Amino acid sequence: MPPRVPLAARRALSSTIVIRFPVRSRRWFASSSDAPEIYDVVCVGGGPAGLSLLAGLKASPVTNGLKVALIEGQDLQKNRLQKDASLESFSNRCSSLTPASVRNLQEIGAWTHANASRIQPYQEMQVWDGVSDARISFDWDTARSPLTPRKPTQPTTIAYMIENVNTVTALLSRLEELGGVDVFSSTKVNSIELGADTEKLDFSSWPILSLSNGKTLAARLLVGADGANSPVRTFAGIPSRGFDYDRHGVVATLTLEGPGWGGLDHKIAYQRLLPTGPIAMLPLPGNKASLVWSTTPERAAKLKSLPPNDFAAMVNAGFRLSPTDLEYLHTLATGQEEEIAWRAKHTPFNKRSIPVRVTDVQPGTVASFPLRMRHADTYTGERVALVGDAAHTIHPLAGQGLNQGQGDAAALVRTISRAVQTGQDIGSTLALESYNSERYAENNAMLGVCDKLHRLYSVESGPVVGLRSVGLRAVNAMGPLKGFFMSRAAGGV
Repeated sequence: MPPRVPLAARRALSSTIVIRFPVRSRRWFASSSDAPEIYDVVCVGGGPAGLSLLAGLKASPVTNGLKVALIEGQDLQKNRLQKDASLESFSNRCSSLTPASVRNLQEIGAWTHANASRIQPYQEMQVWDGVSDARISFDWDTARSPLTPRKPTQPTTIAYMIENVNTVTALLSRLEELGGVDVFSSTKVNSIELGADTEKLDFSSWPILSLSNGKTLAARLLVGADGANSPVRTFAGIPSRGFDYDRHGVVATLTLEGPGWGGLDHKIAYQRLLPTGPIAMLPLPGNKASLVWSTTPERAAKLKSLPPNDFAAMVNAGFRLSPTDLEYLHTLATGQEEEIAWRAKHTPFNKRSIPVRVTDVQPGTVASFPLRMRHADTYTGERVALVGDAAHTIHPLAGQGLNQGQGDAAALVRTISRAVQTGQDIGSTLALESYNSERYAENNAMLGVCDKLHRLYSVESGPVVGLRSVGLRAVNAMGPLKGFFMSRAAGGV
C-alpha cells in the first residue's frame, strides 16, 4: 500500500518543489546459506534524533529486549566531546534545547552524561523588528497573569544552549551504559532492497541492508535518521516537498566584551528581525556567544571573507544600525570596523535592549549553510519510519530543528512500545500510524509558522511593517497569549 498523504501536506504550500525518488523494484533473494542477520529495529544515522530513539528503546523495560542496530557512516568516536575540552573554545554547531527536549533526555538517562559546564540555560529572549524597533520579550514571569503566581513546577528557563557534540556524546555514553545496541560505525549503506522468501522466513516486505563492511541486515522496522538527503526515504519512495529560501545561515562562536553575559543567573538571548533575515546571539558559558545570522548568499559570502575585527564589528552593527546602514557596509571591500565605529556614535540606541558588544570571533568557526524548507509527505511506510531532518527541515529563526527531532524520537519510542505491549508487528503500517498522526500535524504547524514569519519580516516598507509592529506589541502586552506561544515553542511545557 503506498504511503498515505495527509490532507495538511497537500494544502500546506501553494508553490513547492517536489522531490521524487524511484522505488527500487529488484528484490534481494536469500537462501539459508546467505540469510541476513535479523533485527527488530535498524536505525540509519547517528545524530541526536537517531541516538535518542535507540537510547529511549533500550531505557524502556517494554522495549529493551528488542534487537537493535545503529549504522553511521562517520566515526562516532571522533565526533565525541573531549573530556578536557577548554571553556575558551566552543563548537559553532550549537542548538537551543527546549525544556521538553531536556526532559526527554532526562527520562532516557542521557542528560546526566552531558558536560554541564558547557551548557548555558537562559531565561529570557528579546526579539525586535529591525525596521520599526517593535519589541517582544519572552520570559516565563511576564508571560503569566499577575494574579497567578508561578507554581513550583513551572519553569523559569526558556531553553538551554548546548553544543551538538555535547548532546551526541551524552547519548553515546548512555547507550554504552545501557548496552544491547549493535553499532556499525564508519560503515555506509551500500544498498537497501526488499527481501524475498527464504526457507525459514518471508522477507518479502522487509528492507534488506547491504553494508560497506560486507554484512547484510534485515529490518523488521527501518528508521531513517539519515538527514535531509535520506537514503531511507529514497528507498521508501516517500516524496519530500519544499523550497529553498535563497538565504544562508552564517554561524560563528563569539567572544564578548568584559565578562560577557556577567555573573547573573538571568541570561538573555537576542534576535533582531532584519529584512534579509534574522540575526540571533545566544549565550554560551563565560564570555562566549553563539551567532546565527540568516542573510542573502552574497552577504553571507562577504561576511565569511572579512578579517576577525571587521566580522566582529559587522555583528555589532547587525544589532545596532539601520538596515540601510547594513546594506552599505556590505558593499565595502575593507574597513568595516572603522566605518561602524563612526556610525555608531551618531546612532541612538538603548544599551539595555541589545547584547554586549562582540570583541572577537573564535578562529575557524565562521561558516554558512543554505536555508531550506522540506517536508516529507508522510513519516511512515511499510516497515519504514522517518525522524529528524529525514522527515523535515525548517528555517532556523525559531531554533526548533533539533527539538523537532527529539520530539520525533520520543513519539516513535512510545509508538513502538504500544505495539510491543499489544502484540502488534512493530513494522506494520497500522502499528506506525499513531506516530505519523501525532508528529506530522505538529511539525507541519511549526514549519508553517516559521515560514510565514520569515516572509512577513522580509518586507521592508509599507503598511505591513506597521501592522506587524502593532501585532508584536499587542502580543507582548498580553501575558497569557504570550505564555501560550512560549509553551508551544517549548514543547508543551
